[in-house]
Amino acid sequence: MPRRTATMLASTLILIALLCAGVLIQVPYAEMTPGPTVNTLGDHDGEPVLQISGHKTYPTTGHLNMTTVRVTSAEYNMNLVQAVYGWLAHDSKIVPHETLYPDGKTEEQSTQENAEEFSQSQESAKVAALKELDVPVKSWVIVESVLKNSPAVGKLHAGDVIKAVDGTGVKQPQDVAELVTKHKPGENVVFTVVPAKEQAAAEKAGKEATRTQQVTITTKKADDGDRAIVGIQAGTDHTFPFNIDIKLADVGGPSAGLMFALGIYDKLTPGSLTGGKFVAGTGTIDDSGTVGPIGGIQMKTVGARAKGAQYFLTPKDNCAAAAKDNPEGLTLVKVNTIDDALNALEDIREGKTADLPRCTTKG
Repeated sequence: MPRRTATMLASTLILIALLCAGVLIQVPYAEMTPGPTVNTLGDHDGEPVLQISGHKTYPTTGHLNMTTVRVTSAEYNMNLVQAVYGWLAHDSKIVPHETLYPDGKTEEQSTQENAEEFSQSQESAKVAALKELDVPVKSWVIVESVLKNSPAVGKLHAGDVIKAVDGTGVKQPQDVAELVTKHKPGENVVFTVVPAKEQAAAEKAGKEATRTQQVTITTKKADDGDRAIVGIQAGTDHTFPFNIDIKLADVGGPSAGLMFALGIYDKLTPGSLTGGKFVAGTGTIDDSGTVGPIGGIQMKTVGARAKGAQYFLTPKDNCAAAAKDNPEGLTLVKVNTIDDALNALEDIREGKTADLPRCTTKG
Protein backbone atom coordinates (compact mmCIF):
# COMPACT_ATOMS: atom_id res chain seq x y z
CA MET A 1 0.00 0.00 0.00
CA PRO A 2 1.48 3.42 -0.95
CA ARG A 3 2.64 5.51 2.01
CA ARG A 4 0.27 8.38 1.20
CA THR A 5 -2.74 6.04 1.09
CA ALA A 6 -1.69 4.42 4.35
CA THR A 7 -1.33 7.82 6.04
CA MET A 8 -4.77 8.95 4.87
CA LEU A 9 -6.32 5.69 6.02
CA ALA A 10 -4.67 5.97 9.42
CA SER A 11 -5.79 9.60 9.78
CA THR A 12 -9.34 8.65 8.84
CA LEU A 13 -9.40 5.83 11.38
CA ILE A 14 -8.05 8.15 14.08
CA LEU A 15 -10.71 10.76 13.24
CA ILE A 16 -13.44 8.12 13.40
CA ALA A 17 -12.09 6.93 16.74
CA LEU A 18 -12.05 10.48 18.10
CA LEU A 19 -15.63 11.10 16.94
CA CYS A 20 -16.78 7.86 18.53
CA ALA A 21 -15.02 8.79 21.76
CA GLY A 22 -16.60 12.26 21.63
CA VAL A 23 -20.05 10.76 21.29
CA LEU A 24 -19.45 8.42 24.22
CA ILE A 25 -17.83 10.96 26.56
CA GLN A 26 -20.45 12.80 28.60
CA VAL A 27 -19.73 16.32 29.83
CA PRO A 28 -21.42 18.31 32.65
CA TYR A 29 -22.90 20.99 30.42
CA ALA A 30 -26.34 22.17 29.29
CA GLU A 31 -27.47 24.08 26.21
CA MET A 32 -29.42 27.29 25.79
CA THR A 33 -31.04 28.19 22.45
CA PRO A 34 -33.49 30.88 21.30
CA GLY A 35 -37.06 30.12 22.38
CA PRO A 36 -40.41 31.40 21.11
CA THR A 37 -41.06 35.14 20.97
CA VAL A 38 -44.65 36.31 21.43
CA ASN A 39 -46.24 39.68 20.66
CA THR A 40 -47.91 40.85 23.89
CA LEU A 41 -50.21 43.02 21.74
CA GLY A 42 -51.37 40.09 19.65
CA ASP A 43 -52.84 36.60 19.91
CA HIS A 44 -51.31 33.32 21.01
CA ASP A 45 -52.95 29.94 20.42
CA GLY A 46 -56.06 31.68 19.12
CA GLU A 47 -56.71 34.17 21.93
CA PRO A 48 -55.37 37.61 22.93
CA VAL A 49 -52.31 37.50 25.18
CA LEU A 50 -53.61 40.50 27.15
CA GLN A 51 -57.32 40.47 28.01
CA ILE A 52 -58.68 43.57 29.76
CA SER A 53 -62.28 44.04 30.86
CA GLY A 54 -64.00 46.70 32.95
CA HIS A 55 -61.96 49.54 31.48
CA LYS A 56 -61.75 51.23 28.08
CA THR A 57 -59.05 49.85 25.79
CA TYR A 58 -57.62 51.13 22.50
CA PRO A 59 -56.42 49.54 19.24
CA THR A 60 -52.70 48.82 19.00
CA THR A 61 -50.26 48.31 16.14
CA GLY A 62 -46.77 46.92 15.77
CA HIS A 63 -45.04 44.49 18.09
CA LEU A 64 -44.01 44.47 21.74
CA ASN A 65 -42.57 40.97 21.84
CA MET A 66 -41.52 39.12 24.94
CA THR A 67 -38.66 36.68 24.36
CA THR A 68 -37.71 33.30 25.79
CA VAL A 69 -34.86 30.81 25.96
CA ARG A 70 -35.03 27.04 25.51
CA VAL A 71 -32.83 24.91 27.77
CA THR A 72 -31.98 21.24 27.85
CA SER A 73 -33.64 19.19 30.57
CA ALA A 74 -32.02 18.39 33.91
CA GLU A 75 -31.74 14.73 32.91
CA TYR A 76 -30.19 15.44 29.49
CA ASN A 77 -26.67 13.99 29.17
CA MET A 78 -24.63 16.05 26.72
CA ASN A 79 -21.69 14.44 24.96
CA LEU A 80 -18.43 16.12 23.96
CA VAL A 81 -19.33 16.40 20.26
CA GLN A 82 -22.60 18.17 21.08
CA ALA A 83 -20.80 20.54 23.44
CA VAL A 84 -18.18 21.47 20.84
CA TYR A 85 -20.87 22.01 18.18
CA GLY A 86 -22.79 24.25 20.60
CA TRP A 87 -19.70 26.29 21.42
CA LEU A 88 -19.13 26.95 17.71
CA ALA A 89 -22.77 27.71 16.84
CA HIS A 90 -24.01 31.31 16.80
CA ASP A 91 -27.52 30.44 17.99
CA SER A 92 -26.51 28.26 20.93
CA LYS A 93 -24.84 28.79 24.28
CA ILE A 94 -23.21 26.00 26.28
CA VAL A 95 -23.15 26.57 30.05
CA PRO A 96 -22.25 24.42 33.06
CA HIS A 97 -25.17 22.17 34.00
CA GLU A 98 -25.22 23.63 37.53
CA THR A 99 -25.89 27.09 36.08
CA LEU A 100 -29.39 26.00 35.06
CA TYR A 101 -29.95 23.38 37.76
CA PRO A 102 -28.00 24.41 40.89
CA ASP A 103 -27.68 22.17 43.94
CA GLY A 104 -29.05 19.15 42.12
CA LYS A 105 -32.37 20.86 41.43
CA THR A 106 -34.68 18.63 39.41
CA GLU A 107 -36.44 19.74 36.25
CA GLU A 108 -39.77 19.52 38.11
CA GLN A 109 -38.50 21.81 40.87
CA SER A 110 -37.10 24.25 38.32
CA THR A 111 -40.39 24.27 36.39
CA GLN A 112 -42.37 24.97 39.57
CA GLU A 113 -40.03 27.80 40.56
CA ASN A 114 -40.23 29.31 37.08
CA ALA A 115 -44.03 29.12 37.13
CA GLU A 116 -44.15 30.98 40.45
CA GLU A 117 -41.76 33.65 39.16
CA PHE A 118 -43.82 34.01 35.98
CA SER A 119 -47.00 34.51 37.99
CA GLN A 120 -45.34 37.12 40.20
CA SER A 121 -43.94 38.92 37.16
CA GLN A 122 -47.45 39.24 35.74
CA GLU A 123 -48.70 40.85 38.96
CA SER A 124 -45.79 43.28 39.08
CA ALA A 125 -46.29 44.14 35.40
CA LYS A 126 -49.93 45.05 36.07
CA VAL A 127 -48.99 47.17 39.09
CA ALA A 128 -46.16 48.98 37.27
CA ALA A 129 -48.35 49.77 34.24
CA LEU A 130 -51.27 51.03 36.32
CA LYS A 131 -49.03 53.14 38.56
CA GLU A 132 -47.56 54.71 35.42
CA LEU A 133 -51.14 55.63 34.46
CA ASP A 134 -51.93 56.92 37.98
CA VAL A 135 -54.57 54.21 38.43
CA PRO A 136 -54.85 53.32 42.15
CA VAL A 137 -53.91 49.75 43.11
CA LYS A 138 -54.51 48.37 46.60
CA SER A 139 -51.57 46.39 47.96
CA TRP A 140 -50.82 44.49 51.14
CA VAL A 141 -48.16 42.19 52.58
CA ILE A 142 -48.96 38.49 52.67
CA VAL A 143 -47.40 35.19 53.70
CA GLU A 144 -46.21 33.95 50.32
CA SER A 145 -44.99 30.58 51.56
CA VAL A 146 -44.22 28.68 54.77
CA LEU A 147 -41.04 26.60 54.89
CA LYS A 148 -41.23 22.96 55.88
CA ASN A 149 -40.29 22.12 59.49
CA SER A 150 -40.22 25.79 60.44
CA PRO A 151 -41.72 27.43 63.58
CA ALA A 152 -44.47 29.00 61.43
CA VAL A 153 -45.91 25.67 60.23
CA GLY A 154 -49.52 25.34 61.39
CA LYS A 155 -49.57 28.93 62.68
CA LEU A 156 -49.25 31.00 59.54
CA HIS A 157 -50.53 29.98 56.11
CA ALA A 158 -49.90 31.06 52.53
CA GLY A 159 -52.24 33.95 51.74
CA ASP A 160 -52.52 35.27 55.30
CA VAL A 161 -52.35 39.07 55.28
CA ILE A 162 -49.68 40.42 57.63
CA LYS A 163 -50.88 43.65 59.20
CA ALA A 164 -48.20 44.06 61.84
CA VAL A 165 -45.26 42.40 63.59
CA ASP A 166 -44.98 43.06 67.35
CA GLY A 167 -47.53 45.83 66.91
CA THR A 168 -45.55 47.64 64.22
CA GLY A 169 -47.41 47.98 60.92
CA VAL A 170 -45.78 46.56 57.79
CA LYS A 171 -45.97 48.09 54.33
CA GLN A 172 -43.35 46.10 52.41
CA PRO A 173 -42.31 42.41 52.55
CA GLN A 174 -38.85 43.38 53.75
CA ASP A 175 -40.41 45.05 56.81
CA VAL A 176 -41.37 41.58 58.10
CA ALA A 177 -37.81 40.23 57.99
CA GLU A 178 -36.41 43.38 59.60
CA LEU A 179 -38.84 43.18 62.52
CA VAL A 180 -38.35 39.44 63.06
CA THR A 181 -34.55 39.70 63.06
CA LYS A 182 -34.69 42.26 65.86
CA HIS A 183 -35.31 39.23 68.07
CA LYS A 184 -32.83 36.64 69.24
CA PRO A 185 -33.42 32.98 68.37
CA GLY A 186 -35.78 31.46 70.92
CA GLU A 187 -37.73 34.65 71.55
CA ASN A 188 -41.40 35.09 70.70
CA VAL A 189 -42.65 37.31 67.90
CA VAL A 190 -46.29 38.32 67.51
CA PHE A 191 -47.91 38.56 64.08
CA THR A 192 -51.17 40.43 63.51
CA VAL A 193 -52.82 38.75 60.53
CA VAL A 194 -56.02 38.44 58.56
CA PRO A 195 -56.43 34.72 57.80
CA ALA A 196 -56.27 33.80 54.11
CA LYS A 197 -59.84 32.44 54.03
CA GLU A 198 -61.29 35.63 55.48
CA GLN A 199 -59.27 37.75 53.08
CA ALA A 200 -60.48 35.71 50.10
CA ALA A 201 -64.10 35.94 51.25
CA ALA A 202 -63.82 39.70 51.73
CA GLU A 203 -62.31 40.16 48.26
CA LYS A 204 -65.09 38.10 46.70
CA ALA A 205 -67.68 40.27 48.43
CA GLY A 206 -65.88 43.44 47.40
CA LYS A 207 -65.20 44.41 50.99
CA GLU A 208 -62.16 44.94 53.17
CA ALA A 209 -61.36 42.28 55.78
CA THR A 210 -61.16 43.87 59.21
CA ARG A 211 -61.05 41.02 61.76
CA THR A 212 -57.49 40.19 62.74
CA GLN A 213 -55.81 37.48 64.80
CA GLN A 214 -52.72 37.57 67.01
CA VAL A 215 -50.33 34.71 66.27
CA THR A 216 -47.33 34.12 68.53
CA ILE A 217 -44.36 32.21 67.10
CA THR A 218 -41.08 31.26 68.78
CA THR A 219 -38.15 32.13 66.52
CA LYS A 220 -35.27 29.82 65.75
CA LYS A 221 -31.70 30.30 64.56
CA ALA A 222 -31.22 30.49 60.80
CA ASP A 223 -29.19 27.71 59.19
CA ASP A 224 -26.87 30.23 57.54
CA GLY A 225 -26.19 32.48 60.53
CA ASP A 226 -27.20 33.67 63.98
CA ARG A 227 -30.25 35.68 62.94
CA ALA A 228 -33.73 34.78 64.16
CA ILE A 229 -36.31 33.44 61.70
CA VAL A 230 -39.85 32.04 61.79
CA GLY A 231 -39.67 30.29 58.40
CA ILE A 232 -41.89 32.30 56.06
CA GLN A 233 -41.43 34.11 52.79
CA ALA A 234 -43.31 37.41 52.73
CA GLY A 235 -44.71 38.80 49.50
CA THR A 236 -47.20 41.31 48.14
CA ASP A 237 -50.75 40.85 46.89
CA HIS A 238 -52.90 43.35 45.05
CA THR A 239 -56.48 44.24 44.22
CA PHE A 240 -56.93 45.77 40.79
CA PRO A 241 -59.78 48.16 39.91
CA PHE A 242 -60.58 46.15 36.76
CA ASN A 243 -59.70 42.79 35.28
CA ILE A 244 -56.38 42.15 33.51
CA ASP A 245 -55.62 38.59 32.38
CA ILE A 246 -52.39 37.44 30.77
CA LYS A 247 -53.01 34.31 28.70
CA LEU A 248 -49.70 32.66 27.91
CA ALA A 249 -49.03 29.02 28.74
CA ASP A 250 -45.79 27.01 28.85
CA VAL A 251 -43.66 30.03 29.76
CA GLY A 252 -41.77 30.45 33.01
CA GLY A 253 -39.51 32.86 34.84
CA PRO A 254 -39.79 36.59 35.54
CA SER A 255 -38.13 38.01 32.42
CA ALA A 256 -41.30 38.98 30.51
CA GLY A 257 -42.36 41.52 33.14
CA LEU A 258 -41.25 44.64 31.24
CA MET A 259 -42.93 43.64 27.98
CA PHE A 260 -46.18 42.70 29.71
CA ALA A 261 -46.22 46.08 31.46
CA LEU A 262 -45.67 47.93 28.18
CA GLY A 263 -48.37 45.87 26.45
CA ILE A 264 -50.88 46.69 29.21
CA TYR A 265 -49.94 50.38 29.07
CA ASP A 266 -50.36 50.42 25.26
CA LYS A 267 -53.83 48.84 25.38
CA LEU A 268 -55.01 51.32 28.03
CA THR A 269 -53.83 54.46 26.20
CA PRO A 270 -54.80 56.04 22.86
CA GLY A 271 -52.43 55.69 19.94
CA SER A 272 -49.63 53.21 19.32
CA LEU A 273 -46.56 52.98 21.54
CA THR A 274 -44.47 51.47 18.76
CA GLY A 275 -45.71 53.50 15.80
CA GLY A 276 -46.12 50.19 13.99
CA LYS A 277 -42.48 49.16 14.50
CA PHE A 278 -41.32 45.69 15.58
CA VAL A 279 -39.95 46.07 19.10
CA ALA A 280 -38.91 43.14 21.27
CA GLY A 281 -37.32 43.08 24.69
CA THR A 282 -36.84 41.46 28.04
CA GLY A 283 -36.37 42.32 31.70
CA THR A 284 -37.90 41.73 35.08
CA ILE A 285 -40.00 44.49 36.58
CA ASP A 286 -41.01 45.32 40.12
CA ASP A 287 -44.05 47.17 41.42
CA SER A 288 -42.23 50.50 41.20
CA GLY A 289 -41.33 49.99 37.52
CA THR A 290 -37.62 49.21 37.95
CA VAL A 291 -36.29 46.86 35.26
CA GLY A 292 -33.93 44.07 36.31
CA PRO A 293 -31.45 41.83 34.43
CA ILE A 294 -32.24 38.37 33.09
CA GLY A 295 -30.39 35.27 31.86
CA GLY A 296 -29.77 34.16 28.29
CA ILE A 297 -29.70 37.66 26.82
CA GLN A 298 -27.75 36.70 23.68
CA MET A 299 -30.16 33.88 22.85
CA LYS A 300 -33.08 36.28 23.24
CA THR A 301 -31.62 38.87 20.87
CA VAL A 302 -30.91 36.17 18.28
CA GLY A 303 -34.46 34.84 18.57
CA ALA A 304 -35.98 38.32 18.37
CA ARG A 305 -34.01 39.32 15.29
CA ALA A 306 -34.85 36.04 13.55
CA LYS A 307 -38.55 36.93 13.92
CA GLY A 308 -38.04 40.41 12.47
CA ALA A 309 -37.40 42.66 15.50
CA GLN A 310 -35.79 46.02 14.69
CA TYR A 311 -35.29 47.22 18.26
CA PHE A 312 -34.61 45.33 21.48
CA LEU A 313 -35.30 46.84 24.91
CA THR A 314 -32.38 45.62 27.01
CA PRO A 315 -31.97 45.83 30.81
CA LYS A 316 -29.06 48.10 31.65
CA ASP A 317 -27.15 45.33 33.45
CA ASN A 318 -27.43 43.04 30.39
CA CYS A 319 -26.20 45.62 27.89
CA ALA A 320 -22.51 44.72 27.84
CA ALA A 321 -23.18 41.00 27.29
CA ALA A 322 -25.81 41.67 24.62
CA ALA A 323 -23.59 44.09 22.71
CA LYS A 324 -20.72 41.57 22.45
CA ASP A 325 -22.69 39.47 19.97
CA ASN A 326 -25.46 41.70 18.66
CA PRO A 327 -27.32 40.32 15.62
CA GLU A 328 -26.96 42.51 12.53
CA GLY A 329 -29.87 44.89 12.05
CA LEU A 330 -31.00 44.89 15.68
CA THR A 331 -30.70 48.09 17.75
CA LEU A 332 -30.13 47.39 21.44
CA VAL A 333 -31.84 50.04 23.57
CA LYS A 334 -30.72 50.39 27.19
CA VAL A 335 -33.50 50.69 29.79
CA ASN A 336 -33.48 50.77 33.58
CA THR A 337 -37.14 51.65 34.29
CA ILE A 338 -40.50 51.53 32.59
CA ASP A 339 -40.14 55.30 32.07
CA ASP A 340 -36.90 54.67 30.13
CA ALA A 341 -38.75 52.17 27.94
CA LEU A 342 -41.66 54.54 27.30
CA ASN A 343 -39.26 57.36 26.40
CA ALA A 344 -37.37 55.06 24.02
CA LEU A 345 -40.62 53.98 22.36
CA GLU A 346 -41.55 57.63 21.86
CA ASP A 347 -38.25 58.21 20.05
CA ILE A 348 -38.79 55.07 17.94
CA ARG A 349 -42.28 55.99 16.78
CA GLU A 350 -41.21 59.58 16.06
CA GLY A 351 -38.15 58.43 14.09
CA LYS A 352 -35.67 59.99 16.53
CA THR A 353 -33.46 56.90 16.60
CA ALA A 354 -30.30 58.96 17.06
CA ASP A 355 -31.58 59.89 20.52
CA LEU A 356 -31.91 56.28 21.69
CA PRO A 357 -29.69 55.18 24.61
CA ARG A 358 -27.84 52.29 22.98
CA CYS A 359 -26.06 49.37 24.57
CA THR A 360 -22.27 49.11 24.16
CA THR A 361 -19.76 46.48 25.23
CA LYS A 362 -19.03 48.72 28.22
CA GLY A 363 -22.69 48.74 29.33
